[in-house]
Amino acid sequence: MSDTTVSQAKNETNMFLFWGCFIALITTAFGFITRMFLLDDPGIVATLGLDPAEVGAFKGIQVWPFALSIIIFSLIIDKVGYKFSMMFAFACQFIWAVMGVFAYSTIDADPERAKSLIYWGGLILALGNGTVEAFINPVVATMFDKDKTKWLNILHAGWPGGLVIAGILVIFMGDLSWSIKLATIAIPALVYFFMLIKVEFPKQERVAAGVSYKDMLSEFGILGAAVVGFLVTLQLMDFFPEGNRYLFMGIGAAMVVLFGLYTQSLGRPLMFVLILIMMPLATTEIGTDGWISGIMGSVVSFDGGWILVYTSFIMMVLRFFAGPIVHNLSALGLLMLSCVLAIAGLWFLSFAQGVAVIFAAATLYALGKTFFWPTMLGVVSEQTPRGGALTLNAISGIGMLAVGTLGFPYIGALQADREIQAVKPLVAEVQDEELLTDKDIYEIISYQILNTDKISELQANDPELADKIDAAKSGSAQKALSSMAVFPLIMLLCYIALWFYFKSKGGYKPVSLSDGH
Repeated sequence: MSDTTVSQAKNETNMFLFWGCFIALITTAFGFITRMFLLDDPGIVATLGLDPAEVGAFKGIQVWPFALSIIIFSLIIDKVGYKFSMMFAFACQFIWAVMGVFAYSTIDADPERAKSLIYWGGLILALGNGTVEAFINPVVATMFDKDKTKWLNILHAGWPGGLVIAGILVIFMGDLSWSIKLATIAIPALVYFFMLIKVEFPKQERVAAGVSYKDMLSEFGILGAAVVGFLVTLQLMDFFPEGNRYLFMGIGAAMVVLFGLYTQSLGRPLMFVLILIMMPLATTEIGTDGWISGIMGSVVSFDGGWILVYTSFIMMVLRFFAGPIVHNLSALGLLMLSCVLAIAGLWFLSFAQGVAVIFAAATLYALGKTFFWPTMLGVVSEQTPRGGALTLNAISGIGMLAVGTLGFPYIGALQADREIQAVKPLVAEVQDEELLTDKDIYEIISYQILNTDKISELQANDPELADKIDAAKSGSAQKALSSMAVFPLIMLLCYIALWFYFKSKGGYKPVSLSDGH
């Protein structure tokens, strides 16, 4: 067999494997958007008895376990193999489909059971979704090691692609049972499972180059482990609110100490900076995506989900053409431009009225968020290849952990605050002690919500006031979008600093293990 024939066969295998990974990512988006739309349904939320920040926690439960699975599998994936990881991911996603269907079928008869199934099913779904990213990112980075940012952007077109397909399906299903809507995840899950079950996966770039396991962990280092330990501690405190907070702090600290004793490395400073940037990045993209349909649904006459579908369609198309864009702007240039567009889009969306203006603002936001995630993965993979699957996947894991533990609840708290600001002038005679209720999440996010009993009492006594309060509450969430613009602003400042850092070293250049670096 000639070298040309062998090369052609390898390319065909690589592309088949790539599209299997692509469909696996589509599946994660199916699970994400169908569950988010479920939690944006006012009837469902009322039946479950959730306030805005609690809805944020329910949304967050399908995000932060994603981080745990992607980080854990990144540590062991070279031992257990990509195929085992794929099978585990499929099993989790299928189990969620069954739990979701059963939860909705019992929601009227037993809302507490449905609430539990939806909550814990979100955790199982997140474990599966995280495992998908744990194997697809290093596989694609290994197959296309000379053009990582381009192909990671194309791969991650699968995420918005899945949001578009599933979003349109759910919207057009209309009043059909949520059991059917939640079950749609099984379709792409079965497709990628049968595509990949017999495929031979490549050996990871770090393994092929002979970089040791300890050297991989050293790239991440104590600083990276400290971030993970902090976020895990917060989540344990939420999971076990009656538990001993010092015990949870001890668990988080022990993780860091053990990691430090083994690696004896603080980690690469650049990696630590990228980890910190990823937290507001994930909140800007995933956090806002998780809330946008519910936020805008209160100020438009059509299904607010169309805005998420529209912005996701723009993302999908642009990511397919990321190659020429990255070539002309450079990775950091693209990220800086994306921040400016995201800031403008969120600010514009916070007050946009009318269909044309709202979609114009949504276009700006979509252009901004499109390249954030995959381009950051490209930068990490190009700058820390010795970190192998760990650094590449840990950046995603930490981002999802941050948005799940902090981002989603914080965005919910921002909306609760805007609701108070809108309603309070209408009932100025009522004292704060009667009108407001103090709450907190993890004992670090303190916020207030309107006392629903007091509001109901006021509305019952004055029908005219009732209409004014409902109108004020309806448009208040949209205004919180301007506050969210602080996240891409922080990122912009960091990317500018990184641009100057690389300029001082002769410009941004990818690090290649195959070249002996």
